[in-house]
Amino acid sequence: MPTKDSGMSPEGMDAAKRAVEHFRECIESGQHWYIALLEAIGLWTAPEEVYKGRQYHYVIAGEAFDWLVLAGRLCDSVDGLVPHNEEEALLQRSEVPIDLPTGEFKRLVGGSKYSALLNYWYGVDVESALVKAVEEAIQKERVAAGLTRKRHVSQEAYSRIYGSSQRELLGAFLKEKGYDGSDALQAPERKEFTYWLFNQRLLNHDKARVASDTRRGIEQLRATVSGRPNGGRLPPHQAPMDTGDGGVPTQGGPRGVRS
Repeated sequence: MPTKDSGMSPEGMDAAKRAVEHFRECIESGQHWYIALLEAIGLWTAPEEVYKGRQYHYVIAGEAFDWLVLAGRLCDSVDGLVPHNEEEALLQRSEVPIDLPTGEFKRLVGGSKYSALLNYWYGVDVESALVKAVEEAIQKERVAAGLTRKRHVSQEAYSRIYGSSQRELLGAFLKEKGYDGSDALQAPERKEFTYWLFNQRLLNHDKARVASDTRRGIEQLRATVSGRPNGGRLPPHQAPMDTGDGGVPTQGGPRGVRS
């Protein structure tokens, strides 16, 4: 249960309590834990909290919902009621125990949370996959040219995608956000940086280039999911949405995680 030092508003604490109680009661009454989890996520409102001494960030840049972080926190709150192997598969590999239609997934978590979840998927998951795809392409080019050194592959990938080095981009990000760059970025800030890069790509590239690069990232994710190139099925929280703009959401999506 949330505590008084959780950093939540009273309303957020009440919603968190309802979500945890709902999750537990549904599992104990025989409902599948994954369905109960999605319903509990639909009840949640707080964008961040301190739980068991750890800071949890559920929303990146006010608009991208990192739902698996919240899923992990909720699973931790029900004292082993979730099968360990299925929980691990979801949290570490995004493998869902039930193959839900996208529409049903969206109904369970709520429309605005689903939109914010897609912001996270495109802006963090797909963007990270795009960088990895370009890094792999650069490495293949070097091997074909008889070069085996792996130095500066990431720097070249960032320059190809964003037009600047990773160091320059990180400096611009830190300055814009007012962050102290003396320490290494923690996980939430790394995700925020990736989401910032996504928005920079939307701002600075034409729609055709944005759509092409985004598809490249999606195909990289598909290959990761399936273990073989260009194959595999993405779970409903990772299913691309046809927005009429090359599958890419517009910048500045839903704010917060309220449904």
